[in-house]
Amino acid sequence: MDSGVRVVGAGSVSGVPDVLRVMFGVEVVAADVAAAVAKVGELTEAVMAALRAHGVEESQLGTSAVNVFQHYREPGTGVGYQAMHTIQVESKDLTGFGTMLNAAVDAAGNGLTMNGLQFDIEDKSELLAQARELAFQQARAKAEHLAALAGYSLGSVTAIEESQSPYPIHRAAANASRKANFDASVNVTPGDSSVEVTLEVQFAWA
Repeated sequence: MDSGVRVVGAGSVSGVPDVLRVMFGVEVVAADVAAAVAKVGELTEAVMAALRAHGVEESQLGTSAVNVFQHYREPGTGVGYQAMHTIQVESKDLTGFGTMLNAAVDAAGNGLTMNGLQFDIEDKSELLAQARELAFQQARAKAEHLAALAGYSLGSVTAIEESQSPYPIHRAAANASRKANFDASVNVTPGDSSVEVTLEVQFAWA
């Protein structure tokens, strides 16, 4: 075992989000694979066209998943097929959620789901640097305390291992209906997002 002390320090820094990401899903169940795939493609394009019409740029739209599988029903009934297409939408307009949701609902009706909602900070480099400094300060303070308790003097750093925790992700799941009558003024509150860095630091004895 190496001579010295190994400690863990953590630093957390909060910032104001500047990016909104929404995961919309389109789901269709049909009697055969071809019909399911064709219909989900049609609805997906309708949703994406509606979002573009409401100011979402092409670069802010992307497919995150496509799935096709058997849809099991009650015994004695025919096997159906379910096709799913998940679209990730990224926007700098943190107040435009209600408008995007309305557009997607109008385009896909009961075939629409919302699989996730996430606020993010696009450039977290400065926050990570601050969190890293706080983590190291905490680690050194712990090591100095332990060294004093053990009757040693703290020496140089011999190893550092870093891990990062992601910002909190705010997720929501809902089924959307054409008749839901969503209010376009529906907004979401991002609050602060935080980044956390954990450092495991090895100090030698002086």
